[in-house]
Amino acid sequence: QVQLVESGGGLVQDGGSLRLSCAASGRTFSINTMGWYRQAPGKQRDLVAGITSGGRTNYADSVKGRFTISRDNAKNTVYLQMNSLKTEDTAVYYCVVGIPGSKPYWGQGTQVTVSS
Repeated sequence: QVQLVESGGGLVQDGGSLRLSCAASGRTFSINTMGWYRQAPGKQRDLVAGITSGGRTNYADSVKGRFTISRDNAKNTVYLQMNSLKTEDTAVYYCVVGIPGSKPYWGQGTQVTVSS
């Protein structure tokens, strides 16, 4: 089992920045990929960014150049630095970790609201 605790969401103005954190505990030695998804009201949950244990990253086109995902393997923590935020970035952001041969584990979600 893996437990995930997210932090860093909140209310920010258009053009502002936020940094999300997600700390994993439990069976952390098995974690491979870590990432962030988001879900806006009435929409499906979509990938925002992911990072492998080796540091390879991928991003949704809508956030490329604005968001940066990183991880600290020693702390079992993944971060999402979000700059130049837009109102369309408003959503609940979920941390997810992948373990080979197991289901993915999800965080409880943190609300990010960008006001105009």
